[in-house]
Amino acid sequence: MSNNPTLILCVDRDDDIGFKGGIASPVIGRDSCLNAASVLGLMDPEDSDINAIFQALKLFDDLSSKGEEVVVAIISGDHHQMLEGDRKMAGDLDRLVEQTGADRCILVTDGAEDEFILPIIQSRIRVDGVQRVIVNQMPNLEGTYYILKKLFDDPKISRQVFVPVGLGMLLYAIAYMLGYPEGAIIIVVGVIGTYLLFKGFGIDEVFTYAFNALRSSFMGGRITFVAYITSLLLIIVGVVMGLTSLMEWYAAEAGLFFYVLSFIYGSVAWFVVASLVASVGKIIDTFLNEPEHLAKVIVLPFFLLAIGIIAYGASVYTLSISGIPDFPFAEDDGIRSIVFSTFGGLGCAVLGIYIQRVINHWLGTYSMATLQNEV
Repeated sequence: MSNNPTLILCVDRDDDIGFKGGIASPVIGRDSCLNAASVLGLMDPEDSDINAIFQALKLFDDLSSKGEEVVVAIISGDHHQMLEGDRKMAGDLDRLVEQTGADRCILVTDGAEDEFILPIIQSRIRVDGVQRVIVNQMPNLEGTYYILKKLFDDPKISRQVFVPVGLGMLLYAIAYMLGYPEGAIIIVVGVIGTYLLFKGFGIDEVFTYAFNALRSSFMGGRITFVAYITSLLLIIVGVVMGLTSLMEWYAAEAGLFFYVLSFIYGSVAWFVVASLVASVGKIIDTFLNEPEHLAKVIVLPFFLLAIGIIAYGASVYTLSISGIPDFPFAEDDGIRSIVFSTFGGLGCAVLGIYIQRVINHWLGTYSMATLQNEV
């Protein structure tokens, strides 16, 4: 059996100890964890993380009394950004393993939400067990009402429950007032379905990450803020132009695939310009603030332009051979378009890779010269 200690790990994914108690993660040691539980208890006596911390301390005392070498610690995420919080906890856990030398752990959580981090923990240390702490409640109607009230008072839960339901009801009322009651149910089901898909695939976290990046760019006075806003406006224009193209080249006998290509034909140029504007803004900010990472972002506009060129050529070719009346490109033009766009897109991508290698070489030479000057 290994002589390394066992880590008793308490996970606070929504960072209640930091958001409410002002305690930075990770918290290591029995006294520090006990202090964290006391501070959190004074700030919010009803927080379930308190029970999870005390359960971890109890487990630490039980195993210590049996002569086992154990270490107790708490890691927390981010109260507002779950994705960034998970990445933070991964870094905290790496430091914990390095500092304590533990090679196995017992995970203590206060609910299923914290167990989302279990795969991250298992990728860094062996997990011997998971213990969930469930607080006993009075099994009567008043206790049930109190629990539901506390859940709905939580901003995270209320946003996820009330917003889609309220939006659906509002759209239903608007559709009914406009004399379109038969479509009201379709609109409501579509909105709720879209919301559930966004939550299910985690697309909402992507939008949250993009919004936070935009806000940090604005607060930092970086050019990416202007570039992102410009790109957003160009994307809106692209959507409008794509829908216009779709209506112009609409054919009743065509399938869904051709509708998508008609949309791409009208919008891809605007989308490419929007992505180029955002990429150039990112490149400028990286060059001014983080030049060592310039090679990672310099290739982005070339790849995006290559994808746009190939997508445009593919849409022109497919629509030209589909027999759509009055389409501006004949079949021969479509063939030339797909050939030229394919080679042009590949050439653009190769050029981006070449420039990236040149930048990498330049950065390496610059770093070496700087190091020699310092020596």
